[in-house]
Amino acid sequence: MIELSRAQDEEVGDGTTSVIILAGEVLGAVESFLERDVHPTVIVNAYFRGLDEVVEMCKTIGKDINLENNDDLTRIVQSSIGTKFASKWGSLIVDLAVKAVRTVYRKEGDNVEIDTKRYAKVEKIPGGLLEDCKVLDGVMFNKDVCHPGMRREIRNPRVVLLDCPLEYKKGESMTNMEFTKEEDFKKALAMEEIEVKRMCDAILKVKPDVVITEKGVCDLALHELLKHGNCSVFRRLRKTDNNRVARASGATIVNRPEELQESDVGTNCALFQVKKIGDDYFSFFTECTEPNACSIILRGASKDVLNEIER
Repeated sequence: MIELSRAQDEEVGDGTTSVIILAGEVLGAVESFLERDVHPTVIVNAYFRGLDEVVEMCKTIGKDINLENNDDLTRIVQSSIGTKFASKWGSLIVDLAVKAVRTVYRKEGDNVEIDTKRYAKVEKIPGGLLEDCKVLDGVMFNKDVCHPGMRREIRNPRVVLLDCPLEYKKGESMTNMEFTKEEDFKKALAMEEIEVKRMCDAILKVKPDVVITEKGVCDLALHELLKHGNCSVFRRLRKTDNNRVARASGATIVNRPEELQESDVGTNCALFQVKKIGDDYFSFFTECTEPNACSIILRGASKDVLNEIER
């Protein structure tokens, strides 16, 4: 019985209680046959014949749906949350679900890709009204710019995504430097600076407005990017968030700054903003043309309400 309920929940997401009640009734209907010593295989065969009848009936009363039509999808989702706590908000939750899936929906030839796990992220922010829940036409993540002097709002930003550190790399093996003169130490530091500046120059060549990397950024690199390019920089962003920004902005994640080309720069976002909600700063990349990835912002009075709406 528990397996039955679990399968129903995974496949449909609703009707778990109804399935148990139905199964109980169906089992109760054949109890008298067992008492008369009718063999279980005979009863099971009858069940299978009944199943065939039900399938035939479903074909006659079922209606075709058009997956390209949002009205049909809305009706399906509406019916599956009709019995839940979220049904109090009527079409709000349904519209969020349909819009989010529509955003990440991609069709190439006969292949259809709808990867809601990777490209539609639910961001739960306690506080605010439930009516403030929305699906962004872009993405957001919980980060602030690395330096207070950096711009927090940019129209039509040029976005560069990296997954390498913008700092001097230490050697893989244990290496020691031995200095005999004080000048040697200064030379070693100067070499590190030159290396970092070279990386920054390679990035500034494509004239970015926003630079995002999954690894660390040293203070010298921040200074160079801010002074010479007036860039807003984010560091240590999660890989999953970086992938979503790439889909939304049209940028390509690059492994080495020297390999950056004009085609790797993302220009699909019309607006970049950093806003403070509650105690945290959130960065928004919105008003994207064909975002292909989205963030679903849920607001609500308590954690329990947020968890229920997310579900």
